[in-house]
Amino acid sequence: MGVLCVLGCGKSGGGNAQAGERLPAGEEAASSATAREGAPAPAGASSSDGAATPEAPAADGTAASPGAAPGEGVPLPPFDPARPIALLPPRLDGGVSLMAALARRRSSRAFAPEPLDLRLLSDLLWAATGVNRGDTGQRTAPTARDRRDLDVYAATAGGLFRYDVEHHALVPIAPQDVRALTGMQDFVATAPLDLIYVSDLAKVAGENREDKLVFAGSHAGFVSQNVYLFCASAGLSTVVRASIDKPKLAEALRLRPDQLIVLSQTVGFPGPVEPTH
Repeated sequence: MGVLCVLGCGKSGGGNAQAGERLPAGEEAASSATAREGAPAPAGASSSDGAATPEAPAADGTAASPGAAPGEGVPLPPFDPARPIALLPPRLDGGVSLMAALARRRSSRAFAPEPLDLRLLSDLLWAATGVNRGDTGQRTAPTARDRRDLDVYAATAGGLFRYDVEHHALVPIAPQDVRALTGMQDFVATAPLDLIYVSDLAKVAGENREDKLVFAGSHAGFVSQNVYLFCASAGLSTVVRASIDKPKLAEALRLRPDQLIVLSQTVGFPGPVEPTH
């Protein structure tokens, strides 16, 4: 499935590293020129400098099928604290119309345990709050006065990461599986992905804390709805949640006192049974 076009059909952010490759610490993971060119060449094609793009391995270590899009079936590399993971530039074609996505948008608490591959995770995070205007660095989700205060963390079975919006990469935070800390319901511990929305109140516009909290909640809501619409387009299940043990999760995320956990959102393939609640 392609990323839902209505979530941002402008110029996309993207890495200058091979898809799924770990970036050396401190190295920039994106170039504005590459970002403006759009999606990378299909696996096996020649790059602009004449080098061949290698076939991406499938999850079982075999070569991806000839018809597969780059990143499909490719898992995230093992956690390495020293190296961020470059994500694929988003696909801006495919998906469903805005009206169809709105008609399909719903909360679901039934999730299959299978992890999202590199292709889906790359598109999902870009849809959430990725750069869609390369000349200004502005994003698919707005923030008051363009303060860009909201960070998105990704909790997976393989570790905890922070989405580096500017470089479209996953920054490793901790190797532990902290999914169970992202909510009070049982499913959060076994669903493949829990997103955590964290506002840096030092960046948020507003003359007082009350104003800042209003803006922080709004910003998380914008990102959450982007994720809902992407999931509706891609056939994924998702639900946003506010019931979180925030002190424990903040410790796991290594947050500062002025960083606020606002919401968490679970994403995954649909499960066989929708639990009652």
